[in-house]
Amino acid sequence: MDNILRVASYNVRDFKDDVDAAVRVVRAINPDVLCLQEVPRHLLSSYRTASFAARCGLFWSGGHRGSGGTTVMSSLRVDAANVMHIPLKVRGRCQRERGYAVSQIRLPGYHSVGFVSIHLSLDPGERARHSAEVIKALPEDTPLVVAGDLNEGCDGRAWLAFGVRLRAVTGDAPTFPALNPQHRPDVIFASQQLSAVPRDAVKLDPGDLAAATDHLPVWVDLDLSGVPAR
Repeated sequence: MDNILRVASYNVRDFKDDVDAAVRVVRAINPDVLCLQEVPRHLLSSYRTASFAARCGLFWSGGHRGSGGTTVMSSLRVDAANVMHIPLKVRGRCQRERGYAVSQIRLPGYHSVGFVSIHLSLDPGERARHSAEVIKALPEDTPLVVAGDLNEGCDGRAWLAFGVRLRAVTGDAPTFPALNPQHRPDVIFASQQLSAVPRDAVKLDPGDLAAATDHLPVWVDLDLSGVPAR
Protein backbone atom coordinates (compact mmCIF):
# COMPACT_ATOMS: atom_id res chain seq x y z
CA MET A 1 0.00 0.00 0.00
CA ASP A 2 1.21 3.50 -0.88
CA ASN A 3 0.69 4.84 2.66
CA ILE A 4 2.50 2.03 4.51
CA LEU A 5 6.14 2.34 5.55
CA ARG A 6 7.97 -0.78 6.72
CA VAL A 7 10.58 -0.07 9.39
CA ALA A 8 13.12 -2.56 10.75
CA SER A 9 15.84 -2.46 13.39
CA TYR A 10 18.73 -4.91 13.59
CA ASN A 11 21.89 -5.26 15.68
CA VAL A 12 24.40 -6.85 13.29
CA ARG A 13 27.30 -7.36 15.78
CA ASP A 14 29.96 -5.67 13.64
CA PHE A 15 29.35 -8.22 10.84
CA LYS A 16 31.34 -10.76 12.85
CA ASP A 17 28.95 -13.56 11.99
CA ASP A 18 27.39 -14.78 8.72
CA VAL A 19 26.89 -11.64 6.63
CA ASP A 20 25.25 -13.63 3.83
CA ALA A 21 22.61 -14.81 6.32
CA ALA A 22 22.07 -11.23 7.56
CA VAL A 23 21.54 -10.06 3.98
CA ARG A 24 18.94 -12.79 3.42
CA VAL A 25 17.14 -11.78 6.61
CA VAL A 26 16.98 -8.12 5.61
CA ARG A 27 15.90 -8.90 2.06
CA ALA A 28 13.12 -11.14 3.38
CA ILE A 29 11.83 -8.35 5.64
CA ASN A 30 12.19 -5.88 2.75
CA PRO A 31 12.15 -2.68 4.84
CA ASP A 32 11.70 0.85 3.55
CA VAL A 33 13.87 2.03 6.45
CA LEU A 34 16.49 -0.05 8.26
CA CYS A 35 17.99 1.17 11.53
CA LEU A 36 21.22 -0.68 12.32
CA GLN A 37 23.31 -1.05 15.45
CA GLU A 38 26.86 -2.38 15.84
CA VAL A 39 27.89 -1.51 12.31
CA PRO A 40 31.72 -1.73 12.02
CA ARG A 41 33.36 1.57 12.98
CA HIS A 42 37.07 0.97 12.49
CA LEU A 43 39.07 2.79 9.83
CA LEU A 44 38.32 1.62 6.27
CA SER A 45 35.26 -0.38 7.39
CA SER A 46 32.81 1.77 5.43
CA TYR A 47 33.15 -0.37 2.33
CA ARG A 48 31.74 -3.35 4.26
CA THR A 49 28.70 -1.35 5.31
CA ALA A 50 28.24 0.04 1.79
CA SER A 51 28.48 -3.49 0.39
CA PHE A 52 25.90 -4.73 2.92
CA ALA A 53 23.49 -1.95 1.92
CA ALA A 54 23.91 -2.68 -1.78
CA ARG A 55 23.36 -6.40 -1.28
CA CYS A 56 20.19 -5.63 0.70
CA GLY A 57 18.96 -3.35 -2.09
CA LEU A 58 19.16 -0.28 0.17
CA PHE A 59 20.67 3.21 0.00
CA TRP A 60 23.30 4.23 2.56
CA SER A 61 24.71 7.74 2.86
CA GLY A 62 28.00 6.74 4.53
CA GLY A 63 29.92 8.80 7.04
CA HIS A 64 28.83 6.91 10.14
CA ARG A 65 32.00 7.22 12.23
CA GLY A 66 31.35 8.74 15.65
CA SER A 67 27.83 7.33 15.87
CA GLY A 68 28.69 4.42 18.15
CA GLY A 69 28.06 1.97 15.30
CA THR A 70 24.54 3.17 14.47
CA THR A 71 23.26 4.15 11.05
CA VAL A 72 20.13 4.32 8.90
CA MET A 73 19.58 2.78 5.46
CA SER A 74 16.57 3.25 3.20
CA SER A 75 14.96 1.83 0.09
CA LEU A 76 14.71 3.70 -3.20
CA ARG A 77 10.96 3.96 -2.56
CA VAL A 78 11.60 6.82 -0.11
CA ASP A 79 13.66 10.00 -0.04
CA ALA A 80 16.36 10.31 2.65
CA ALA A 81 17.77 13.69 3.68
CA ASN A 82 19.62 15.47 6.51
CA VAL A 83 21.45 12.30 7.54
CA MET A 84 23.57 12.84 10.66
CA HIS A 85 25.69 10.62 12.88
CA ILE A 86 25.98 12.13 16.34
CA PRO A 87 28.37 11.04 19.13
CA LEU A 88 27.39 10.84 22.79
CA LYS A 89 29.92 11.54 25.52
CA VAL A 90 31.03 8.51 27.52
CA ARG A 91 32.73 8.52 30.89
CA GLY A 92 35.90 6.51 31.31
CA ARG A 93 38.43 5.36 28.76
CA CYS A 94 37.19 1.77 28.80
CA GLN A 95 33.65 2.66 27.82
CA ARG A 96 32.46 1.73 24.34
CA GLU A 97 31.88 4.60 21.92
CA ARG A 98 28.21 5.60 21.85
CA GLY A 99 26.09 7.72 19.55
CA TYR A 100 23.02 7.79 17.36
CA ALA A 101 22.08 8.26 13.73
CA VAL A 102 19.34 10.56 12.44
CA SER A 103 17.68 10.74 9.04
CA GLN A 104 14.64 12.51 7.62
CA ILE A 105 12.68 10.04 5.49
CA ARG A 106 9.85 11.06 3.20
CA LEU A 107 7.44 8.81 1.37
CA PRO A 108 6.28 10.75 -1.70
CA GLY A 109 3.00 12.50 -0.96
CA TYR A 110 3.55 12.57 2.81
CA HIS A 111 5.33 14.74 5.35
CA SER A 112 8.84 13.64 6.27
CA VAL A 113 9.37 11.43 9.33
CA GLY A 114 12.41 11.69 11.57
CA PHE A 115 14.24 8.40 12.17
CA VAL A 116 16.72 7.72 14.95
CA SER A 117 18.86 4.60 15.29
CA ILE A 118 20.30 4.16 18.78
CA HIS A 119 22.37 1.68 20.77
CA LEU A 120 22.55 2.42 24.48
CA SER A 121 25.19 1.50 27.04
CA LEU A 122 25.43 -1.57 29.24
CA ASP A 123 25.62 0.84 32.20
CA PRO A 124 22.15 1.82 33.54
CA GLY A 125 23.20 5.34 34.56
CA GLU A 126 24.74 6.06 31.18
CA ARG A 127 21.66 4.67 29.42
CA ALA A 128 19.46 7.09 31.35
CA ARG A 129 21.79 10.03 30.68
CA HIS A 130 22.12 9.31 26.96
CA SER A 131 18.41 8.73 26.46
CA ALA A 132 17.72 12.11 28.07
CA GLU A 133 20.21 13.77 25.70
CA VAL A 134 18.64 12.15 22.66
CA ILE A 135 15.10 13.00 23.72
CA LYS A 136 16.10 16.62 24.33
CA ALA A 137 17.51 16.80 20.80
CA LEU A 138 14.42 15.33 19.12
CA PRO A 139 12.34 17.89 17.21
CA GLU A 140 8.89 18.66 18.58
CA ASP A 141 7.24 19.45 15.24
CA THR A 142 7.76 16.30 13.19
CA PRO A 143 6.59 12.67 13.41
CA LEU A 144 9.32 10.47 14.85
CA VAL A 145 10.54 6.89 14.93
CA VAL A 146 13.24 5.80 17.38
CA ALA A 147 14.59 2.29 16.91
CA GLY A 148 17.43 0.29 18.31
CA ASP A 149 19.02 -1.80 21.03
CA LEU A 150 18.39 -0.19 24.42
CA ASN A 151 20.26 -2.88 26.38
CA GLU A 152 17.30 -2.98 28.78
CA GLY A 153 13.67 -4.07 28.87
CA CYS A 154 10.40 -2.18 29.09
CA ASP A 155 10.86 -1.44 32.80
CA GLY A 156 14.19 0.35 32.27
CA ARG A 157 14.64 4.09 32.78
CA ALA A 158 15.64 4.80 29.17
CA TRP A 159 12.74 2.75 27.76
CA LEU A 160 10.28 4.58 30.03
CA ALA A 161 11.77 7.95 29.09
CA PHE A 162 11.24 7.34 25.38
CA GLY A 163 7.74 6.14 26.22
CA VAL A 164 6.75 9.58 27.52
CA ARG A 165 6.81 11.02 23.99
CA LEU A 166 6.52 7.88 21.88
CA ARG A 167 4.96 4.44 22.12
CA ALA A 168 6.49 1.04 21.46
CA VAL A 169 5.07 -0.36 18.23
CA THR A 170 6.87 -3.71 18.13
CA GLY A 171 5.66 -6.77 20.00
CA ASP A 172 6.78 -8.17 23.34
CA ALA A 173 8.64 -11.21 21.98
CA PRO A 174 12.25 -11.53 23.25
CA THR A 175 15.02 -10.77 20.75
CA PHE A 176 18.28 -11.70 22.54
CA PRO A 177 20.20 -13.96 22.32
CA ALA A 178 19.11 -15.08 18.88
CA LEU A 179 19.64 -18.79 19.54
CA ASN A 180 17.46 -18.81 22.66
CA PRO A 181 15.81 -15.41 23.13
CA GLN A 182 15.24 -14.44 26.76
CA HIS A 183 15.40 -10.63 26.73
CA ARG A 184 13.81 -7.79 24.79
CA PRO A 185 16.36 -4.99 24.31
CA ASP A 186 15.37 -4.32 20.69
CA VAL A 187 12.40 -2.04 20.07
CA ILE A 188 10.84 0.48 17.70
CA PHE A 189 9.05 3.53 19.11
CA ALA A 190 6.83 5.84 17.03
CA SER A 191 4.82 9.04 17.39
CA GLN A 192 1.10 8.76 18.05
CA GLN A 193 0.15 9.81 14.51
CA LEU A 194 2.06 6.85 13.06
CA SER A 195 -0.21 3.85 13.50
CA ALA A 196 1.12 0.30 13.50
CA VAL A 197 -0.93 -1.92 11.21
CA PRO A 198 -1.11 -5.71 10.87
CA ARG A 199 1.89 -6.70 8.83
CA ASP A 200 2.11 -9.23 6.06
CA ALA A 201 3.63 -12.54 7.06
CA VAL A 202 7.39 -12.66 6.58
CA LYS A 203 9.02 -16.07 6.35
CA LEU A 204 12.46 -15.92 7.95
CA ASP A 205 14.78 -18.90 7.91
CA PRO A 206 15.56 -19.94 11.54
CA GLY A 207 19.03 -20.99 10.43
CA ASP A 208 19.71 -17.56 8.95
CA LEU A 209 18.43 -15.83 12.09
CA ALA A 210 20.75 -17.90 14.27
CA ALA A 211 23.76 -17.46 11.98
CA ALA A 212 23.42 -13.77 11.09
CA THR A 213 24.04 -12.15 14.50
CA ASP A 214 23.22 -12.56 18.20
CA HIS A 215 20.06 -10.42 18.00
CA LEU A 216 16.77 -11.01 16.23
CA PRO A 217 15.44 -8.18 14.06
CA VAL A 218 12.28 -6.27 14.88
CA TRP A 219 10.06 -4.62 12.30
CA VAL A 220 6.71 -2.91 11.92
CA ASP A 221 4.43 -1.53 9.21
CA LEU A 222 3.48 2.08 9.94
CA ASP A 223 0.44 3.80 8.41
CA LEU A 224 1.25 7.36 7.35
CA SER A 225 -2.40 8.34 6.86
CA GLY A 226 -2.24 10.35 10.10
CA VAL A 227 0.66 12.42 8.77
CA PRO A 228 -0.39 15.51 6.79
CA ALA A 229 0.15 15.03 3.08
CA ARG A 230 2.38 17.42 1.16
